[in-house]
Amino acid sequence: MNILGINAYHADASAALVCGGRLVSAVEEERFNRVKHAAGFPANAIRHCLAEAGLTIHEIDHVAIPRNPWARVGRKLLYAMRLPHFALERSRVLNRFTGIHESLAAACDVDPKTIRARFHRIEHHVAHLASAFFVSPFDRAAVLSTDGLGDFASTMWATGEGNRLKVHGSVAFPHSLGLYYTAISQYLGFWKFGDEYKVMGLAAYGEPAYQSEFRRIVRPANGKGFSLGLEYFCHHKNGPEMSWPDNGKSPELGRLFSAYLEERLGKTRAAEEPVGKQHKDIASSLQATLEEAYFWLLNSLQRKTGLTSVALAGGVAFNCVANGKIFDKTPFTDVYVQPAAGDSGLSVGAAYYVHHEVLGNPRWFTMDHAYWGPRFSPQAIRLALANSGVNGSFSIRTLSDEELLRRTADHIARGKVVGWFQGRAEWGPRALGNRSIVVDPRRAEMKDVLNSRIKHREPFRPFAPSVLEEATGRYFEHSHPSPFMNLAYSVRPEKRAVIPAPTHVDGTGRLQTVSPQTNPLYWGLIKEFEKLTGVPVLLNTSFNENEPIVLRPEEAIACFRRTRMDVLALGNYLIEKTEPCESSS
Repeated sequence: MNILGINAYHADASAALVCGGRLVSAVEEERFNRVKHAAGFPANAIRHCLAEAGLTIHEIDHVAIPRNPWARVGRKLLYAMRLPHFALERSRVLNRFTGIHESLAAACDVDPKTIRARFHRIEHHVAHLASAFFVSPFDRAAVLSTDGLGDFASTMWATGEGNRLKVHGSVAFPHSLGLYYTAISQYLGFWKFGDEYKVMGLAAYGEPAYQSEFRRIVRPANGKGFSLGLEYFCHHKNGPEMSWPDNGKSPELGRLFSAYLEERLGKTRAAEEPVGKQHKDIASSLQATLEEAYFWLLNSLQRKTGLTSVALAGGVAFNCVANGKIFDKTPFTDVYVQPAAGDSGLSVGAAYYVHHEVLGNPRWFTMDHAYWGPRFSPQAIRLALANSGVNGSFSIRTLSDEELLRRTADHIARGKVVGWFQGRAEWGPRALGNRSIVVDPRRAEMKDVLNSRIKHREPFRPFAPSVLEEATGRYFEHSHPSPFMNLAYSVRPEKRAVIPAPTHVDGTGRLQTVSPQTNPLYWGLIKEFEKLTGVPVLLNTSFNENEPIVLRPEEAIACFRRTRMDVLALGNYLIEKTEPCESSS
């Protein structure tokens, strides 16, 4: 049984293919069209998934779409009557979905009449819940989905058992922790779609001095999870103004906060304005209040289910700072957050919902790694190098795996900035050792080196440590695995001076634990670095420069050439610039 999951006409468009219960491929459209958070129809992602499996669209039995226009139809009609322009936008989106059969046929260059697959509409948050639980290692678990908005809900909680989900409750529009976080991020001058993670990093620099005010903005609601103080917002009056363009642009959101918020907190920060103490304290208050609501939801869910394992999805599940505190703030002892917990993960969730809930198949698959994207053969890499014009100012060696690991680790230990391109691309927004830039975590200046040479990011944003899974407890105050970089733990006080570069100002690190079973090559690189330095940690950041993470070897070579990266490990090729970049020591 072949099931194609498609997240379309929404941010983070993606496709995933499940064959006989096994995930074959999952990839975001942005990796192909090079537009961050790309919406539209994921034609390239679909074609890749089919090619990876060696299938045609005619061999697909089911197509799963994570959107159900009939979910909360009464509430939708109520808002449609109050907000005619909102009704028009909803109608436009619905028309797109009614033509998804034709879009799929066009993407695969076939006659729509020849597609025999059965189409399924899965409610947005049900698909999120499925994406969290059905690929988790748990037979029974509490499951929570929290994000901005989908099918007119923002939050849903359930129990997962075997191949079934039992939904216990939800929070409907206009109340939303995701929209709350986005609204305050906008107020702080971060307007781009997906900028919330920047504000999460900024929060560590402030104090929750405004928390009394923020407790009026987000309020516990017994039996309903939480509610927003709507006077601080305008999305319930104007409708959530969201744009999912097909024209090569990133998604956009209209203003979500009201003038009343400015009356209470002061003037909005302009995007070009320096970040001051007030902004840092507001970010800290934002994060602290989110955590209060989040832990209230989680503790309520734990009391209801009596379970100690929890699976999380939705955009809020990317809040690694909050996730890292679950072990201290709740009775949960096991946490699973799959690598594409946001909306791109809906394609996986919808496909597995059909596989288990609709078709009744038992579970056996666990997503224990993130490497579900495209791979490139040695021949493809060789051709990319030949066509790139790399010569003269570059030294190129072809090495065995062992020599590649040894030489690359030596470059890192000597302070070089290394691009690391290996195997299948990661699924989700994090670079997890296959499309990464890696440097020495012992050198405190490496954060500034990366920002000045390549990343050009705000100075308050942290970088992440990759640590050998077996060494996690030696360097961090929790040892629960975090393979997908979705948990932040406190670095042990005695180790903060050892790995200062990826240790954030609050003493935490958004870590990736690396296992020899799931990524033996990247594990081997960190192990070689440990042999040289005694430190089983690398600083890992995504292989890109203000763009989606590189996918193809051509993009890796282009990024290497136009930035001041020193070394590129491209498959088994080790490429060095013979004219060294500015010293990083």
